[in-house]
Amino acid sequence: MEELIDILEEINPDVDYETCDTLIDDGYLDSFAIVSLVGELNDTFDIEISPADIIPENFNSAAAMWAMIQNLSE
Repeated sequence: MEELIDILEEINPDVDYETCDTLIDDGYLDSFAIVSLVGELNDTFDIEISPADIIPENFNSAAAMWAMIQNLSE
């Protein structure tokens, strides 16, 4: 999870990723950030995030992203 937080902080360091659960809803992550993030997550965690996985529910919080990463790693 710490590695995920580090990646997110590179994109937008002004967000408390430990507690924020409205990253998409409040515009902290826009479409460009999501595209960059997907590529970085694929490379870092050796997973393949498909277009079907790119939904707000999977990216609204670090915890949701971590759960998605864990599911895709299985």
